[in-house]
Amino acid sequence: MLHAHGCIASATIMAVFASLAAHVPAALDSFAPGADERQLPYAMHSQMTELPGISVGLDGADVKGADNRVLQAAVDYIAALGGGIVEIGPGEYLMRDSLHLRSNVTVRGQGRATVLRKAAGAVSDLALDGDFGEEQITVKNPDGFAVGAGVAVWDKNAGGFHTTVATITGRRGNTFSISRALMADCMVANGAKAATVFPVVSGYDIVNARIEDVTIEGVRESNVHLNGCRGAGIFLYRAFGSTIARCTVRNFNGDGISFQQSNDVVAVDCVCENNASLGIHPGSGSQRPIVRGCIARGNGTDGLFLCWRVRHGLFEKNICERNGRFGISIGHKDSDNVLRENVVRLNAQDGVFFRNESEGMGAHRNRLVANIIEDNGAAGGAAGIRIRGYTNDLVFEGNIIRDTRPNDAQTQRIGILIEEHVGNITLAQNTIEADKPVVDCRVKPEPTK
Repeated sequence: MLHAHGCIASATIMAVFASLAAHVPAALDSFAPGADERQLPYAMHSQMTELPGISVGLDGADVKGADNRVLQAAVDYIAALGGGIVEIGPGEYLMRDSLHLRSNVTVRGQGRATVLRKAAGAVSDLALDGDFGEEQITVKNPDGFAVGAGVAVWDKNAGGFHTTVATITGRRGNTFSISRALMADCMVANGAKAATVFPVVSGYDIVNARIEDVTIEGVRESNVHLNGCRGAGIFLYRAFGSTIARCTVRNFNGDGISFQQSNDVVAVDCVCENNASLGIHPGSGSQRPIVRGCIARGNGTDGLFLCWRVRHGLFEKNICERNGRFGISIGHKDSDNVLRENVVRLNAQDGVFFRNESEGMGAHRNRLVANIIEDNGAAGGAAGIRIRGYTNDLVFEGNIIRDTRPNDAQTQRIGILIEEHVGNITLAQNTIEADKPVVDCRVKPEPTK
């Protein structure tokens, strides 16, 4: 009996194990990480396949609203979760302050159907000097200034990076606190002013942000000018590895797209048109940018302006046309870039312009390959390419430089103009159709006797 009971007990135990085995994975280590799984660079977990997301819209969305506040709330919510996607539905959104991008957050609109419209701006003289480092301003006329609005502060000596762009955080009568300290002394005696102007979309001190498929309406006729070092329709500052894709910026009283001190930025398939100043403005040490498939059209000054220390960049398959000064401008320490397969046409002055720099600050070792540079000089005689300064080791290869209009309408009379201090350059297999294909003004050494 004991033996029989022992057999019964064994059979029962085996049946239990068989039942358990039917409810566990075949291999005990089936959830173990694979050999290719790696933790993210700045987190203690691997890449996930599903990330946080939220929709914003006029209706039928997770969050409903029609101005910058609802957009910002959605972006900040996703940022607090470590990153993800904010979907903006069709409609027009009134922007009284920037949409501030955050690290690892993608903001995605519906192209032409999603319009971020800059609110009309107010402007006032300062009533008191704004001191460097101060976090408040006092204005003579507070009409149009409100808590939560974007604001810029400057005087005639405080332009460029010395202009302060911030958000109004509080009010006491005519005095307003602001979210950033003043970048310079803004003196009443020097015409100090404040205005509710700001980038419609901006990103400061972030990494891996993305804005795509959004239309920016700048309403330039209702806003004073904002300089491109501190603002644009879309503006990035120290926004490393960020992307601007398939966005349109139009009618902004300043630059279309500007990114400053921001390495590894990608701008692809964007349109910047009819902005008051520059179309696309990478600058102040923004290295390794990629600008591809973009259109800069009808802007007040240059289509594409490489500002200071733009190096190792790729600019390809862009169109720069009908701009108020140069199609492409290159200058201060803008070296080692590749510009290829771009179309530069119908700009008011020279098609491609190398600025007048000393040798230490020159735009050296740039390569222009397979570009079409045509019909420039609407404001008068021009060159397809003009090279100034002590600029060395440029390569021009396989470019088409021409004026296609009837002879009496042609203004791009010179193909390539090389000024007197330019160093070594290479011209290879270019097709040049001009009254003067190449004008070389460099001083030739005296022949050896």
